[in-house]
Amino acid sequence: MPISDNGNYEVGQFKRVYDFIIKPACELAGFKPTRADDVLNTNYIALDIVKNIIQADMALCDLSGRNPNVMYELGIRQAFNKPVTLIKDLITERIFDISGFRDVSYDESLRVDTVQTNFEVIADTIKNTYETAGQEINSLVSLLGIEPAKIENSVQISPDTEIIMNAIKSLQVRFEELRVQSNYPIVNDTPKHGTDINNIISYNPRHTYPLDELAKIKVGDKILHEKFGTGTVTKMQGSYNNPITTIFFGDGDEKKVMLNYAKFTLI
Repeated sequence: MPISDNGNYEVGQFKRVYDFIIKPACELAGFKPTRADDVLNTNYIALDIVKNIIQADMALCDLSGRNPNVMYELGIRQAFNKPVTLIKDLITERIFDISGFRDVSYDESLRVDTVQTNFEVIADTIKNTYETAGQEINSLVSLLGIEPAKIENSVQISPDTEIIMNAIKSLQVRFEELRVQSNYPIVNDTPKHGTDINNIISYNPRHTYPLDELAKIKVGDKILHEKFGTGTVTKMQGSYNNPITTIFFGDGDEKKVMLNYAKFTLI
Protein backbone atom coordinates (compact mmCIF):
# COMPACT_ATOMS: atom_id res chain seq x y z
CA MET A 1 0.00 0.00 0.00
CA PRO A 2 1.09 3.63 -0.23
CA ILE A 3 3.12 4.55 2.85
CA SER A 4 4.26 8.12 2.29
CA ASP A 5 1.80 10.99 1.95
CA ASN A 6 0.24 11.68 -1.42
CA GLY A 7 -0.61 15.23 -2.49
CA ASN A 8 -4.10 14.09 -3.51
CA TYR A 9 -4.90 12.97 0.03
CA GLU A 10 -4.82 14.50 3.50
CA VAL A 11 -1.61 14.03 5.48
CA GLY A 12 -1.61 10.67 7.24
CA GLN A 13 -4.45 9.26 5.12
CA PHE A 14 -2.93 5.85 4.46
CA LYS A 15 -1.72 5.43 8.03
CA ARG A 16 -5.36 5.87 9.08
CA VAL A 17 -6.52 3.45 6.38
CA TYR A 18 -4.03 0.90 7.72
CA ASP A 19 -5.01 1.42 11.37
CA PHE A 20 -8.79 1.62 10.98
CA ILE A 21 -9.53 -0.65 8.01
CA ILE A 22 -6.66 -2.91 6.98
CA LYS A 23 -5.37 -4.05 10.38
CA PRO A 24 -8.85 -4.82 11.77
CA ALA A 25 -9.72 -6.66 8.54
CA CYS A 26 -6.57 -8.80 8.65
CA GLU A 27 -7.05 -9.62 12.33
CA LEU A 28 -10.72 -10.45 11.84
CA ALA A 29 -9.69 -12.82 9.03
CA GLY A 30 -7.23 -14.54 11.38
CA PHE A 31 -3.99 -13.02 10.08
CA LYS A 32 -1.22 -10.94 11.64
CA PRO A 33 -0.83 -7.76 9.55
CA THR A 34 2.64 -6.42 8.74
CA ARG A 35 3.44 -3.28 6.78
CA ALA A 36 6.89 -2.26 5.46
CA ASP A 37 7.39 0.41 8.11
CA ASP A 38 6.47 -2.07 10.87
CA VAL A 39 9.88 -3.70 10.31
CA LEU A 40 12.22 -1.64 12.50
CA ASN A 41 15.73 -2.78 11.60
CA THR A 42 18.67 -1.59 9.55
CA ASN A 43 18.37 -4.12 6.74
CA TYR A 44 17.97 -2.87 3.20
CA ILE A 45 14.24 -2.14 3.38
CA ALA A 46 13.54 -2.96 -0.29
CA LEU A 47 14.83 -6.50 0.28
CA ASP A 48 12.64 -6.88 3.38
CA ILE A 49 9.60 -5.75 1.41
CA VAL A 50 10.24 -8.15 -1.48
CA LYS A 51 10.96 -11.03 0.92
CA ASN A 52 7.68 -10.43 2.77
CA ILE A 53 5.74 -10.07 -0.48
CA ILE A 54 7.00 -13.45 -1.68
CA GLN A 55 6.86 -15.39 1.58
CA ALA A 56 3.70 -14.06 3.26
CA ASP A 57 0.83 -16.52 3.58
CA MET A 58 -1.51 -13.83 2.32
CA ALA A 59 -1.10 -10.34 0.84
CA LEU A 60 -3.42 -7.36 0.69
CA CYS A 61 -2.79 -4.69 -1.93
CA ASP A 62 -4.30 -1.19 -1.73
CA LEU A 63 -4.47 0.23 -5.26
CA SER A 64 -5.65 3.64 -4.07
CA GLY A 65 -3.89 6.52 -5.79
CA ARG A 66 -2.33 4.16 -8.35
CA ASN A 67 1.00 4.24 -6.54
CA PRO A 68 3.76 2.89 -8.88
CA ASN A 69 5.62 1.15 -6.03
CA VAL A 70 2.43 -0.67 -5.10
CA MET A 71 1.90 -1.79 -8.69
CA TYR A 72 5.48 -3.05 -8.88
CA GLU A 73 5.06 -5.01 -5.64
CA LEU A 74 1.76 -6.46 -6.85
CA GLY A 75 3.56 -7.62 -10.00
CA ILE A 76 6.10 -9.47 -7.86
CA ARG A 77 3.37 -11.18 -5.85
CA GLN A 78 1.53 -12.19 -9.01
CA ALA A 79 4.73 -13.47 -10.63
CA PHE A 80 4.89 -16.09 -7.87
CA ASN A 81 1.15 -16.75 -8.25
CA LYS A 82 0.54 -16.17 -4.55
CA PRO A 83 -2.92 -15.19 -3.24
CA VAL A 84 -3.60 -11.48 -2.89
CA THR A 85 -6.68 -9.43 -2.01
CA LEU A 86 -7.08 -6.17 -3.94
CA ILE A 87 -8.71 -3.12 -2.38
CA LYS A 88 -9.04 0.53 -3.37
CA ASP A 89 -10.86 3.65 -2.26
CA LEU A 90 -13.95 4.96 -4.03
CA ILE A 91 -12.18 7.84 -5.80
CA THR A 92 -9.55 5.67 -7.52
CA GLU A 93 -10.53 4.48 -10.98
CA ARG A 94 -10.08 0.82 -11.83
CA ILE A 95 -6.77 -0.06 -13.49
CA PHE A 96 -7.21 -1.60 -16.94
CA ASP A 97 -4.46 -4.25 -16.77
CA ILE A 98 -5.92 -5.83 -13.64
CA SER A 99 -9.56 -4.92 -14.17
CA GLY A 100 -10.37 -8.59 -14.65
CA PHE A 101 -9.61 -9.32 -11.00
CA ARG A 102 -12.06 -8.55 -8.24
CA ASP A 103 -11.29 -5.72 -5.87
CA VAL A 104 -13.10 -4.40 -2.80
CA SER A 105 -13.77 -0.66 -2.43
CA TYR A 106 -13.72 1.27 0.82
CA ASP A 107 -14.86 4.79 1.71
CA GLU A 108 -11.73 6.96 1.86
CA SER A 109 -13.54 9.41 4.19
CA LEU A 110 -13.24 6.73 6.91
CA ARG A 111 -16.63 7.71 8.29
CA VAL A 112 -17.47 5.94 11.50
CA ASP A 113 -20.66 4.54 9.97
CA THR A 114 -18.80 2.93 7.05
CA VAL A 115 -15.46 1.78 8.51
CA GLN A 116 -16.77 -1.36 10.23
CA THR A 117 -18.73 -2.50 7.19
CA ASN A 118 -15.67 -1.88 4.99
CA PHE A 119 -13.26 -3.92 7.08
CA GLU A 120 -15.77 -6.74 7.61
CA VAL A 121 -16.23 -7.13 3.83
CA ILE A 122 -12.46 -6.99 3.30
CA ALA A 123 -11.96 -9.61 6.03
CA ASP A 124 -14.40 -11.97 4.28
CA THR A 125 -12.58 -11.43 0.98
CA ILE A 126 -9.18 -12.14 2.58
CA LYS A 127 -10.47 -15.44 4.01
CA ASN A 128 -12.13 -16.49 0.77
CA THR A 129 -9.06 -15.61 -1.30
CA TYR A 130 -6.77 -17.55 1.02
CA GLU A 131 -9.03 -20.61 1.22
CA THR A 132 -9.48 -20.81 -2.57
CA ALA A 133 -5.81 -20.21 -3.44
CA GLY A 134 -4.87 -22.40 -6.39
CA GLN A 135 -8.50 -23.03 -7.28
CA GLU A 136 -9.31 -19.66 -8.83
CA ILE A 137 -7.44 -17.34 -11.17
CA ASN A 138 -5.82 -14.76 -8.95
CA SER A 139 -2.98 -13.50 -11.15
CA LEU A 140 -1.96 -12.88 -14.74
CA VAL A 141 0.44 -15.80 -14.38
CA SER A 142 -2.41 -18.25 -13.78
CA LEU A 143 -4.60 -16.51 -16.36
CA LEU A 144 -1.97 -16.98 -19.08
CA GLY A 145 -0.89 -20.43 -17.92
CA ILE A 146 2.69 -19.29 -17.25
CA GLU A 147 4.97 -21.22 -14.90
CA PRO A 148 5.15 -19.20 -11.63
CA ALA A 149 8.49 -17.74 -10.55
CA LYS A 150 10.53 -19.76 -8.05
CA ILE A 151 13.34 -19.04 -5.61
CA GLU A 152 16.24 -21.47 -5.76
CA ASN A 153 17.34 -23.05 -2.50
CA SER A 154 20.89 -21.77 -2.97
CA VAL A 155 21.63 -18.40 -4.49
CA GLN A 156 25.22 -17.45 -5.37
CA ILE A 157 25.92 -13.73 -5.07
CA SER A 158 28.44 -12.41 -7.58
CA PRO A 159 31.44 -10.40 -6.30
CA ASP A 160 30.06 -7.26 -7.99
CA THR A 161 26.70 -7.69 -6.27
CA GLU A 162 28.42 -8.26 -2.92
CA ILE A 163 30.37 -5.02 -3.33
CA ILE A 164 27.13 -3.14 -4.05
CA MET A 165 25.37 -4.73 -1.06
CA ASN A 166 28.28 -3.84 1.23
CA ALA A 167 28.15 -0.26 -0.04
CA ILE A 168 24.42 -0.16 0.73
CA LYS A 169 25.09 -1.48 4.24
CA SER A 170 27.72 1.23 4.75
CA LEU A 171 25.14 3.84 3.80
CA GLN A 172 22.70 2.28 6.23
CA VAL A 173 25.28 2.60 9.00
CA ARG A 174 25.56 6.30 8.23
CA PHE A 175 21.78 6.77 8.07
CA GLU A 176 21.38 4.93 11.38
CA GLU A 177 24.06 7.13 12.93
CA LEU A 178 22.28 10.29 11.81
CA ARG A 179 18.96 8.92 13.06
CA VAL A 180 20.36 8.07 16.48
CA GLN A 181 22.16 11.41 16.74
CA SER A 182 18.87 13.18 16.07
CA ASN A 183 17.29 11.19 18.92
CA TYR A 184 20.24 11.68 21.29
CA PRO A 185 21.55 15.21 20.70
CA ILE A 186 25.05 16.02 21.89
CA VAL A 187 25.73 19.52 23.13
CA ASN A 188 29.42 19.15 23.98
CA ASP A 189 32.02 16.55 23.04
CA THR A 190 33.29 16.46 26.64
CA PRO A 191 30.79 15.90 29.47
CA LYS A 192 30.63 18.30 32.34
CA HIS A 193 31.24 17.20 35.90
CA GLY A 194 28.20 15.37 37.25
CA THR A 195 26.77 14.48 33.83
CA ASP A 196 24.71 11.28 33.91
CA ILE A 197 26.70 9.05 31.58
CA ASN A 198 23.63 6.87 30.89
CA ASN A 199 21.84 9.73 29.17
CA ILE A 200 24.42 10.63 26.52
CA ILE A 201 25.55 8.73 23.47
CA SER A 202 29.26 9.21 23.86
CA TYR A 203 31.85 11.90 24.31
CA ASN A 204 32.50 11.41 20.61
CA PRO A 205 29.69 12.59 18.27
CA ARG A 206 30.63 9.79 15.82
CA HIS A 207 29.20 7.16 18.15
CA THR A 208 26.03 5.39 16.98
CA TYR A 209 24.77 3.59 20.09
CA PRO A 210 23.82 4.78 23.62
CA LEU A 211 25.90 3.19 26.35
CA ASP A 212 23.11 1.05 27.74
CA GLU A 213 22.78 -0.55 24.28
CA LEU A 214 26.54 -1.17 24.11
CA ALA A 215 26.27 -3.09 27.38
CA LYS A 216 23.93 -5.59 25.70
CA ILE A 217 26.46 -6.61 23.04
CA LYS A 218 27.69 -10.15 23.71
CA VAL A 219 30.12 -12.73 22.36
CA GLY A 220 28.83 -14.16 19.08
CA ASP A 221 27.06 -10.99 17.93
CA LYS A 222 27.85 -9.84 14.40
CA ILE A 223 28.59 -6.21 13.59
CA LEU A 224 29.30 -4.16 10.50
CA HIS A 225 32.19 -1.80 11.20
CA GLU A 226 32.68 1.27 9.02
CA LYS A 227 36.38 0.59 8.46
CA PHE A 228 36.90 -3.14 8.94
CA GLY A 229 33.67 -4.56 7.51
CA THR A 230 31.72 -7.50 8.94
CA GLY A 231 33.01 -9.24 12.06
CA THR A 232 32.02 -11.47 14.98
CA VAL A 233 32.49 -10.48 18.62
CA THR A 234 34.89 -12.96 20.29
CA LYS A 235 35.68 -11.23 23.57
CA MET A 236 34.32 -8.40 25.73
CA GLN A 237 36.51 -6.51 28.19
CA GLY A 238 36.97 -3.04 29.63
CA SER A 239 34.54 -1.01 31.70
CA TYR A 240 30.85 -0.23 31.19
CA ASN A 241 31.50 3.23 29.85
CA ASN A 242 34.64 2.23 27.93
CA PRO A 243 33.97 -1.23 26.45
CA ILE A 244 36.86 -2.79 24.53
CA THR A 245 35.66 -5.52 22.22
CA THR A 246 37.75 -8.11 20.40
CA ILE A 247 36.25 -8.80 16.99
CA PHE A 248 37.21 -11.41 14.40
CA PHE A 249 36.91 -9.94 10.91
CA GLY A 250 36.65 -11.72 7.59
CA ASP A 251 40.29 -11.08 6.68
CA GLY A 252 41.35 -13.53 9.39
CA ASP A 253 42.50 -10.81 11.76
CA GLU A 254 41.32 -10.12 15.30
CA LYS A 255 41.12 -6.47 16.25
CA LYS A 256 40.37 -4.73 19.53
CA VAL A 257 37.73 -2.09 18.92
CA MET A 258 36.48 0.62 21.30
CA LEU A 259 32.85 0.54 20.25
CA ASN A 260 31.92 3.77 21.99
CA TYR A 261 34.24 5.56 19.55
CA ALA A 262 33.38 3.51 16.46
CA LYS A 263 30.95 3.70 13.61
CA PHE A 264 29.21 0.33 13.49
CA THR A 265 25.83 -1.37 13.44
CA LEU A 266 24.61 -4.74 14.68
CA ILE A 267 23.56 -7.12 11.89
